[in-house]
Amino acid sequence: MLPGRNLLRETRRIDVAGDVGGERVELLAPELPILRADCDARPGWACWNRGRGLRYTIGVEEEVMLLNPSAYSLVQSSESVLAGLSDELATHASLETHASVIELRTGIHGDVAGAVAEIEWLRAQFAEELGAMRLAAASAGTYPMACREETRVSRGARYSLVSDSMRSLARREPTLALHVHVGVPDPEDAIRVLNGLRAALPPLLALSANSPFSRGRDSGFASARTVIFQGFPRTGAPRHFSCYDDYVEAVDALIATGALPNPSFLWWDVRLQPALGTVEVRVMDAQSTLADSAALIALIPSLARLELEDGSAENAIAPEVLAENRFLAARDGLDARLIDPVARQLVPARTQVDELVERCREHADAVGMIELDRIGRLMHANGAERQRVWAKDHGLAGVVSMLTQCFASSNRTSTAGRPSRAAVN
Repeated sequence: MLPGRNLLRETRRIDVAGDVGGERVELLAPELPILRADCDARPGWACWNRGRGLRYTIGVEEEVMLLNPSAYSLVQSSESVLAGLSDELATHASLETHASVIELRTGIHGDVAGAVAEIEWLRAQFAEELGAMRLAAASAGTYPMACREETRVSRGARYSLVSDSMRSLARREPTLALHVHVGVPDPEDAIRVLNGLRAALPPLLALSANSPFSRGRDSGFASARTVIFQGFPRTGAPRHFSCYDDYVEAVDALIATGALPNPSFLWWDVRLQPALGTVEVRVMDAQSTLADSAALIALIPSLARLELEDGSAENAIAPEVLAENRFLAARDGLDARLIDPVARQLVPARTQVDELVERCREHADAVGMIELDRIGRLMHANGAERQRVWAKDHGLAGVVSMLTQCFASSNRTSTAGRPSRAAVN
């Protein structure tokens, strides 16, 4: 911390998405204590939440589509669905840009197993409560079939801003992602993690690709979500930052001028959440099964630990290489051949993922080796590959049916993952 900068302690309720002071101020953890650093020397939005000073805490967001279970069509009724949820579930659910999508989010966990157990409970409870409304849920990077009506934007101040600024882009077909937050109590460490994760973004995208179909046809991409969503501004990988003040200066040029209302309108593949004290990884498609989500959730804190405990020599990867690798990973998934900037040759994405996972293994015990070992299933066939195989025999309606079954199949057998004050404090 720079000399002369003070610490301010306060208590607030904050949303895992970080929209503090706007429309989406929802519960992540009851009365989470916030220790804000450097508030007198930086803009208010940049005051870093040091939390309880714990590294590698985990929070997860899964975006879920709402479906008519008989017609397998999208149901654009997120506001009424949210209003009809039980109080226990509603505190862990929120609207998204599109009215056919709901976001489920966990509390704060000290390990991967706790976060995965809560996601399991949230999925099962959501499927049960939707069933009572004669609706169903599914998760994938895109809705495979063609939308039968124009996409509707959710109501609310935030989404009015999105609609007004994005115009027709906000009314495109919905895309869904898996977001993983890792707690890093020091902003300079958070910058190290942000920089280090840049090189890992294309392999993560290749591994998580789960959206081959869009508008009722094969897109030719493993992650159509990536190419659709990049129609929004402020997407893709962030640049390398020399320090936190470098980050603040760059972002505040957008916020102080009023071009952006707050930093949550940065939709980068990985971004900082100062209000939460987290690094948020956003590059991954939403996953259809709990097992696939668990594998990816385990990989993110392992990568953060790898960066902070071991350091990385790949921080300064050229933006041109990173952008090309991102495109190749979105197009070809695990069959992609990605640029190795050191060897100056193309290498299989599976090789890069293997090397990444191997480097993470010594850190996986601290966050959940069992969950990390589930990556083998994704390496064998990721979600995009499985969807294409299923479509050959069952068509796209069969794919949507399969996705709903995958979502609801993680039925809870106990209340171990049930959200509670003890779980999220």
